[in-house]
Amino acid sequence: MDIDKKTLEEIALSEKEYENIIELLGRSPNHVELGLFGAMWSEHCGYKHSKHLIKTLPSKSSRVLSESGQENAGAIDIGDGYAVVFKVESHNHPSAVEPFQGAATGVGGIVRDILAMGARPIAILNSLRFGTLGESKTDHIFGGVVEGISWYGNCLGIPNVGGEIYFDACYQDNPLVNALCVGLVESDNIASSSAKSIGNSVLLVGADTGRDGIHGASGLASRNLDAEQEMRPTVQVGNPFLEKLLIEGCLEALATGHVEGIQDLGAAGLTSSTVEAASKAELGIFINTSMVPTREDAMSPYEIMLSESQERMLLFVRPEYVEEISNIFTKWGIYATQIGEVIKEPHIEVNDGTKSVAKVPIQFLTEAPSYSTDTSSIDLKSLNNILHQPDPSLSAQNSLLLLLENNNIGSRQSVFQKYDSQVQTNTIIGPQHSAAVLRIKDTTRMISLSIDCNSRYCYLDSYIGAQIAVAEACRNVSCTGATPIALTDCLNFANPERPEIYFQLEQSIQGMGLAARTFDTPIVSGNASLYNQSDLSEIYPTPIIGCLGVMPNSVTPIKSGFTEVDADVFILGTSTLTLERGSLSGSEYYSSLYQSVTGTPKINLELELQVQSLCRDLIAKHVILSAHDCSEGGLAVALAECSCIGSIGFISNNFNLNDWEADLFGESQSRIIISCRKSDSQAIIEQAQMVNVPIIHLGTTTDYKFKLGEVINTDVSTLTSAWSSALPGK
Repeated sequence: MDIDKKTLEEIALSEKEYENIIELLGRSPNHVELGLFGAMWSEHCGYKHSKHLIKTLPSKSSRVLSESGQENAGAIDIGDGYAVVFKVESHNHPSAVEPFQGAATGVGGIVRDILAMGARPIAILNSLRFGTLGESKTDHIFGGVVEGISWYGNCLGIPNVGGEIYFDACYQDNPLVNALCVGLVESDNIASSSAKSIGNSVLLVGADTGRDGIHGASGLASRNLDAEQEMRPTVQVGNPFLEKLLIEGCLEALATGHVEGIQDLGAAGLTSSTVEAASKAELGIFINTSMVPTREDAMSPYEIMLSESQERMLLFVRPEYVEEISNIFTKWGIYATQIGEVIKEPHIEVNDGTKSVAKVPIQFLTEAPSYSTDTSSIDLKSLNNILHQPDPSLSAQNSLLLLLENNNIGSRQSVFQKYDSQVQTNTIIGPQHSAAVLRIKDTTRMISLSIDCNSRYCYLDSYIGAQIAVAEACRNVSCTGATPIALTDCLNFANPERPEIYFQLEQSIQGMGLAARTFDTPIVSGNASLYNQSDLSEIYPTPIIGCLGVMPNSVTPIKSGFTEVDADVFILGTSTLTLERGSLSGSEYYSSLYQSVTGTPKINLELELQVQSLCRDLIAKHVILSAHDCSEGGLAVALAECSCIGSIGFISNNFNLNDWEADLFGESQSRIIISCRKSDSQAIIEQAQMVNVPIIHLGTTTDYKFKLGEVINTDVSTLTSAWSSALPGK
């Protein structure tokens, strides 16, 4: 077929890639075949700039039952015959174009990934990034995304137990909506997405197929976001009530033992789900598009194969069990339609009735080109050489209040209250704390979940910033008492064809890998979202890290806020309260008070490991009342958060400050604030000394006052008023 540049741009293929396709096939592809290649070779499905880098990440441990890339999500053995399945994935570009539906279907998509492992979804977390709050575009996107997430998740009855929200001008045109879902399955019953056996019937279950989402993977998620209006039809529309029925139907069908494979229909719809399932089985697949139930008239085979209509799953079933499985879905009010079969020849064959419309070897579609960009480092010196001198017009107390009401630090209650965090009755610790904790019924285990990344650190130094992202995710889990055992990641970057962006991607993955190995936390699943830029802006490198931890029921999980008056407060991980000015590198203080992103972030992973281990040991010995990591905003903000969350004050006369800006608001890593009864203080000090972890006594909790030496003297109600005003809505 003749091809023009506009057609190739619509499916995000280059002229060179088109020539490669002709060479592989020995002929020009027809329209449907070109659509298959466009989808499978897209950045979103083919990971052209990232797959060779991702392969360097650690993905194995004694607990790993499903590694990264093997199935739809990672599976981790937590003991007692159960596995936790979890994954984080992006829905960035759709959320920029249509915030409500983009975010809602992002939740639906990640839930189906978990369902495709045979697991019941038990929790959702989110990592969200927006532009400058108060500007009409950001307010529209922010409001729509939050409403979309809450609507879909609440309707499904899956608790939304935590997450993070950040605002920065670099996300003005390119918001990030990353959703993490966690599921539970018996270890012996993990499902496979493989088509498995020749002759298996291919059943399409769930919603009818429409034109929504066509070119979603190739046209929307795999190129720069510049023309929102043109992209609007590529955003999918969700129906959580149908998805709830789909979950129950699929789990019941899997319980029969007669479903040999199951695959969700996400990016690239029928194309990716059929091709990937056939590839894993090293077989082929035949699809008859005339058998696919459609909700719109005159849909072409091209549209049917590339539609990203939501709430659909693909099941691979032996012919003798098709009626049994179909009846299960009928009971749930869902149609199961046979649309094809698994074949021996390793091709995808697509018919429209009796007419053949496509035939392509599976291998050609799954082996997308792999690209490396010649890297040239950003001029880090220009980013790192400015350390501002103290501004005499600023005061410590006013600075603390300004930070507490800052969009990136203040309470997220106005958002989290829209989410149901208690449904399913497993949530022990929910939003607003270091990490979430869920009980796993009928076991002796609990799990802890966090999701983290400081993108400013990654902008200043992607290698160190990514290490800090892993460390903080693990630290937050450790603050509850759980041991981090596995990670999932979502790599959000701008255009990887630009050398400086590819350098950020490469360095971030290397940093993640080093930290993951240090903590013995394999990265078992993930997603790459590239081309997050527009004509006007590009995002900071944002490698989001989700962490899974586990703890026995004998441990009492710990919250972030102070719990008792007259408790001793310590900080683990430092032997001095006097910090270098370099600790303000990439800090919220610099960003908010000086409108500056500068400096060189640092971390000592070995110290981090020791601090987290000590924190967990102290929690296991029941001598800690609260634990909170010291991160954005530094020590003063962390102490204030402990007071605001617990509605308990704090007094310290130990702050003999040399440079209050650095000492109070510097973001030195590997620090955890703990509180304990005075009767346990000496035992804690001795335990810290025994394992060579530095510890400092900070002060004592009190009823309502909040005092840090001579520079901050206020009360909890004043702090809480500022902290609670950070985000709009009640």
